[in-house]
Amino acid sequence: MSASSVAAGTTAELLAAQTHNLAHNPASFSIAHETPADSSAREALLDRVMGEGRKRKSSEKLRRKRVPAYGTALVARDDNGAMIGTVRLWHISAGKRACGEDVPALLLGPLAVEDAYAGRGVGSRLMRQAIRNAQALGHKAILLVGDPEYYNRFGFVAAKTSALAMPGPVERHRFLALELEENYLDGASGVLSATGKLTSERLATAV
Repeated sequence: MSASSVAAGTTAELLAAQTHNLAHNPASFSIAHETPADSSAREALLDRVMGEGRKRKSSEKLRRKRVPAYGTALVARDDNGAMIGTVRLWHISAGKRACGEDVPALLLGPLAVEDAYAGRGVGSRLMRQAIRNAQALGHKAILLVGDPEYYNRFGFVAAKTSALAMPGPVERHRFLALELEENYLDGASGVLSATGKLTSERLATAV
C-alpha cells in the first residue's frame, strides 16, 4: 500500500477532524481515542476475548511496560458507552538498515472485539481508523502478527517481513506488514525491538 497525500494542517487538527467525523454506523457503535479511565475495561475485554495466554505471546515482549504511540490507541463503544473493542499501536524498530540505522515503525495489537459484536464491522473500523491515524502522524510502516485471511484486506502482507524476525517464536505466514510509504521496509532486516516510552517515564513526566 502506498501512502496517499495527507491534507495540510497540524497533527492535532488532523486527528481532531478524523475523530469528529466518526459517526455511528448501523451496528450502533462509535470509535474514540482511548482515555486513562479505559484501562480496566480494556484489560478485562482482552482477557475475555483472548485469554490470559495473550501475555505470553512474542508481541507482548514489544509492548510490556511501554506506552502506546500517540493518537493510535482506540476503542469502540456501544450506544451506552460500554467498551466493545480495542486496538493499540506501539513504537518499534523494524530491524536495521545495511548502514546500521534503526527502522522506526509501529506494531499493531492486540485488536479485540467483544464476541457479541463479532461480524458487525467493529474490528474493521478500528483497523481502518488506526491506519489513518498512523499515516496522518507520519508513520511509515505497521507490523503485526495475525491471521492473513483477515489482515490482507487492509493491505498487510508477509512478503515485507521476510528479512525480519520477532523477539520470540512466530508463524512466518502470520508475521505481516503494511507500508504507509512505498518500499519503506526494503533493506530492513533483523529482530524487532521496542522503542516506545516506558510507562515509568510517562508517570515521571506527569508528576
